[in-house]
Amino acid sequence: MEKTDKSLIDAHLQGDPMAFGELVRRYGDSLLGYLTKICRNREQAKDLFQETFKRVHEKAHTLRSNQFKSWLYTIATRVAMDGLRKDNRVRMVSLNQSVGCDGDNCPELGAVAVAADCDDPSQEAVKAEQKELVRRAVASLPDRQRVTLVLAYYQGLSYREVATALDCSIGTVKTQMFRALRTLAQRLPDISGVAK
Repeated sequence: MEKTDKSLIDAHLQGDPMAFGELVRRYGDSLLGYLTKICRNREQAKDLFQETFKRVHEKAHTLRSNQFKSWLYTIATRVAMDGLRKDNRVRMVSLNQSVGCDGDNCPELGAVAVAADCDDPSQEAVKAEQKELVRRAVASLPDRQRVTLVLAYYQGLSYREVATALDCSIGTVKTQMFRALRTLAQRLPDISGVAK
């Protein structure tokens, strides 16, 4: 039987060195993908990843519920937002990194605008162009909208979990999602599936 996240935190607090490593293995790939999309730089994301798990280690005793994932993303979001405030430079976004991988199913952020796989080279070219347009549009969103969109849509957190991570109300999350999707729909009017 697989241990729960909370039982792993408890084991970590009791001094089990393997427990914390298991949490990093469970959430590491998706968290690094999330941080890469938020800060728009893989090297900076690696630093934020380390800082996030450092804070998880330091604050493990404060986890009171079985909601480790939302607690982890709350910490990661705060670390990332601090990083964005400190480093407000414009960078190119690499949104090809897979996030939320479940075995062989590793969606890319730009995949929302792409139709099913096809063998026609012209359709492949259109598909690649659509992915690039989506990547650019998502990258151009204001920080709060981009963070909200990535947490809710690509990381699969509920609006309640996103609200906790961003320290705001569910209404604010809904507003940010609405604005992000509206902006994407305006910037990507010819790409189907973006606002679904």
